[in-house]
Amino acid sequence: MDAFWSSVELGLIYAIMALGVYITFRILDFPDLTVDGSFTTGGAIASVMIAGGSSPLLATVLAFVGGVLAGACTGLLHTKAKINSLLAGILMMIALYSINLRIMGKSNIPLLGEDTLLTGVNVLYVMPFVVIIVKLALDWFLYTDLGLSLRATGDNQRMIRSFGVNTDSTIIVGVSLSNGLVALSGALVAQYSAFAEITMGVGMIVIGLASVIIGEALFGARTVIWATLSVVLGAVLYRLIVALALRVGLEATDMKLMTALIVIVALALPMVRKRFKQKALIRKRTSQLEGE
Repeated sequence: MDAFWSSVELGLIYAIMALGVYITFRILDFPDLTVDGSFTTGGAIASVMIAGGSSPLLATVLAFVGGVLAGACTGLLHTKAKINSLLAGILMMIALYSINLRIMGKSNIPLLGEDTLLTGVNVLYVMPFVVIIVKLALDWFLYTDLGLSLRATGDNQRMIRSFGVNTDSTIIVGVSLSNGLVALSGALVAQYSAFAEITMGVGMIVIGLASVIIGEALFGARTVIWATLSVVLGAVLYRLIVALALRVGLEATDMKLMTALIVIVALALPMVRKRFKQKALIRKRTSQLEGE
């Protein structure tokens, strides 16, 4: 039972990262691989500052800022240097590996015995409120003029440019905000786990995509408000699936394969549903014609 609740706690923390991935993957249609690096950036900044005696709150805020700056660099590479979005993310992810090592000074920073934002806190009670606040703030932002421009940029850049919107600026803002949320999640994961390591962000983009796709496949995405809720639920459900897989005997080394399979199934599920509905309609129509 402890493993179940721990999975829920981790799922809630990772939900913030999944909301960041949702911004680039769904809102902007921007395949951003910076996530694997900016997640570690958040954990690195928070850990170094906390281990150095700084306020955990300040460390977490600056971790968010670090992620925003990383995302801004990716956005600038794409919009100003005209580098393909996928390649810009890959280049920034590679650069962040060295940057994160510079920040940390070593590959692992323990936080055992240090006061963090989660020290003495029941994470299961506190994190739902934190995630709800982040979700509601994101919902509010996406309904502002800038947020609507961001959504329109993802839908049709050419059309929104005709209305005088600077799509380069909206892309930079969107990618920056996305990686800021990813880094915030990384900072909280480091504090929850009581350590940060240079490889903690490996595979985060896949986990984020799995959360988004699972949430949308099971709960739908009719509106932005509902879509962000689906992403949060998808992140929690993903962690529960991982915990269940470990429980039934899968090795930890199999988790990457399992994550890939989850994403494949979640991507295929809407198409399977559509085909079943089409077949049902055909059978219904055939029965009606035969009855006539």
